Amino acid sequence: MTKYPTIIGYGRTKFGELYERRPEELIEEAGLKALDSAGIERRDLEYCFLADYFLQLTNKIGLEEGFMSELLELHVPMEKCRSFSSALFNAYNAIMAGRCKVALVGGVEKLTDRWDKVRDDLMILEDPWSYYAGGSPESNHELMLRMYVKDNGLSREDVEGLMEALALIAVKNHRWAALNADAHFHSKPVSLKEVVAARKKAHRMLGLYDFAPISDGASAVILASPDVASKLCDSPIYVVGFASATDFISYACRKDRSSFLATRLAAESAFKMAGVEPKDVGIAEVYDQSTLLELVALEDLGFYDRGEGWRRVKSDLEVGDHYNFEGGELYVNTSGGRKADGNPLGATGGAMIIEVAKQLREEAGPRQVSFSSRVKAGLVVEHEGFGTKTYVHVLSRERP
Repeated sequence: MTKYPTIIGYGRTKFGELYERRPEELIEEAGLKALDSAGIERRDLEYCFLADYFLQLTNKIGLEEGFMSELLELHVPMEKCRSFSSALFNAYNAIMAGRCKVALVGGVEKLTDRWDKVRDDLMILEDPWSYYAGGSPESNHELMLRMYVKDNGLSREDVEGLMEALALIAVKNHRWAALNADAHFHSKPVSLKEVVAARKKAHRMLGLYDFAPISDGASAVILASPDVASKLCDSPIYVVGFASATDFISYACRKDRSSFLATRLAAESAFKMAGVEPKDVGIAEVYDQSTLLELVALEDLGFYDRGEGWRRVKSDLEVGDHYNFEGGELYVNTSGGRKADGNPLGATGGAMIIEVAKQLREEAGPRQVSFSSRVKAGLVVEHEGFGTKTYVHVLSRERP
């Protein structure tokens, strides 16, 4: 019988410009919340995984495993990973292999401490070719938008509709973030007019409100084997499918530059493992580093046909806060997404997992959505780089 990894607890901090808080404080807060949520203590942990991209650079913290050992006062196996999803995948495999029964996965980032330096490194992380050509972290998004228009043969009128659809995504995600007390932009909903005005001010297709902010914060998730989870938790969330895939790091060298091949490949494998299809999903957190990436994700995941998603996005968001799909409702980025919840890289995936788990457990408070009987799963999609590596998680309330 497959030992599906199971989520039994989670915790996070507020995301934002947290200049006054040290990374130790952030990860401790998230970790203690996760332990309390799971009803366990530090001594119950058998394995730990920590995610961060730039902690050594921003805060001069050396061997992160020792940093965690000191915080937890534990000497169990610990590993440092880059993204939260990478850390989760390591934990999944450890549990499924029988190496442990309870594991903590934590992620933390303090990007605003050295923003000027980090901004330079973000470009290297995303695409060295664009960096040496003088590109900014936002440049590939603009290039991809232009390729989307070209590859799909959109007319001038279509482009106007596409740009309105992207603006509506920004408005939607800020509206959800206004209901999320931990979000970076909890108190800042935006209007369609403001999104469009920011584009005009920047003299670009995508403006200030089309991009996710740079944030500080931490998140943590407690995983357990199914037998342990059944004893500790009344409503565990099962990880029934997970997969990752990669693409060339240089965006300009990819064969397909108007979508992410890595997302399509990872989603196909994760759906197959879980035994579900896109129509079975009712809640999703996708990596919307820009409004364009939410649209592209909806197409890459199979919710909409290539080049046609913007039409559905526009028509659906003009009248509501969700998408209509296969006779049901699809809620995307109810946390506010990276666009408005925030994007502290190492902790980002944890916030996404937590949001979907909360929705499935009906613990999302004012953001709680209603699921129809068709819904079998929730979905999380996280990227490393600009679609260079994609992780897809399929979560379920039902034990396989």
